Amino acid sequence: MGAVFIDLDRTLLRRASGPVLNRALVDEGVVGDRSIPGDHLVYGFYDRLGENLLAMGLARGAARVARGWEQSRVRAAGARAVPELADLVAPFAPGHLADFRRDGHRLVLATTTPVDMITPFAEALGFDGVIATTYEVVDGRYTGRLEGGFVWGLGKLQAVKRWAAAERVDLAECHACSDSFFDIPLLSSVGSPHVVNPDPRLNLVAALRRWPIEYWDRPAGVPSLAGLEPYHLLRPFIRPGTFPYARFDVRGVGRIPAHGPVLLAANHRSYFDVAALAIVAARIGRPVRFLAKRELFNAPALGWVARSIGGIPVDRGSHSDQPLREAEAALRAGEVVIVLPQGTIPRGEAFFDPVLHGKTGTARLAAATGAPVVPVGLWGTEEVWPRCSRVPDLAGVRHPPAVRVRVGSPVALGLEDARADTERLMTAISALLPPSARRPRHPSPEELARTYPPGKQPPAPGRGAAHRSVP
Repeated sequence: MGAVFIDLDRTLLRRASGPVLNRALVDEGVVGDRSIPGDHLVYGFYDRLGENLLAMGLARGAARVARGWEQSRVRAAGARAVPELADLVAPFAPGHLADFRRDGHRLVLATTTPVDMITPFAEALGFDGVIATTYEVVDGRYTGRLEGGFVWGLGKLQAVKRWAAAERVDLAECHACSDSFFDIPLLSSVGSPHVVNPDPRLNLVAALRRWPIEYWDRPAGVPSLAGLEPYHLLRPFIRPGTFPYARFDVRGVGRIPAHGPVLLAANHRSYFDVAALAIVAARIGRPVRFLAKRELFNAPALGWVARSIGGIPVDRGSHSDQPLREAEAALRAGEVVIVLPQGTIPRGEAFFDPVLHGKTGTARLAAATGAPVVPVGLWGTEEVWPRCSRVPDLAGVRHPPAVRVRVGSPVALGLEDARADTERLMTAISALLPPSARRPRHPSPEELARTYPPGKQPPAPGRGAAHRSVP
């Protein structure tokens, strides 16, 4: 059975653990309430660009600073730091750890951080082993010397090799995950290197050596610059004024939880639903992920935008559960996922059915993750962009049709019967629509024709087969 060696700072954690551990030492009374001048600048530089010789020089000299400290109190400080360190874990890291475990690998934390400080955290996360810098101890106190060398760069590789030999593990069957250029010796020595949130130099090496590059703070395919995703850059431009050919009436956005996983479930009436939901997403101030048809992602420019903001492609008819797995991973990472339970825009008479029908995927996601489901009712989007048209009606800028968006309170799902929960959800969405939407009606032939894509309209009554549209 192989192992996975995982670095701590900027790999498993979103940033450096040093500030948290230092506060724990102060709170435990190991050191006085003082800080090194400029330490916040050092950590800020570290968080942005990764390890550097200055920071590692300070870390190596920390053993001398710790001379005379009681080992038991340092361990207590490490235990005190666990909750705050847990808050720093990269959102998608738990999912990756679960995947490694599912494949039968042992998880080993491999870090320069002193072993007495970080072992409580590793144990809390369920790691099987810890490889870390060890301070020599005599009579319960640190001597100021290292035991087994400084676990960094080549020193980390040597420590990993000693662990592997003792555990009879073949490094060729192992994985290693790191953000640091200085971990290249370790990454080069295992069968499966994973470059996670790489610093600039490691990013270049990974590209040259074709090592896979991963980001555990966001979904695959979503770029980031200084912590800003495309969502953050696009958000200021996503507002009602961006779409002058529609008049928006949006209410209830405050019902969407500001933190934690959320499923936003909306009905589907038009391609313009995307714009209405984008305005909701811009107002909540949180990046959102969404499931959409594969065709959207195949478009030359639009496809890149869809993926870069966290879109999850769905292949109709493939019966693949990959989209649901990606959505589940996003929810477990505490993100917002937008779903359209109907799957596609209803056609013909079904478009005017006062009873909404949905697929069970949303209910299953809620059951698997415990995420609250917030219903969203959309109305009037079909007046801006009917399905029979290839583009929105831009001429409506003179008399823009009203687009109504209502966000409801979270739906209490029983999480036992996916079909019953889906019906309950669709009923909640329907309740957010205007009263006219819940009354049966007989649409005119022109209204029916508007519900079909171009070239897909059925023949008008009385017309022969020669006039049928090509399917």
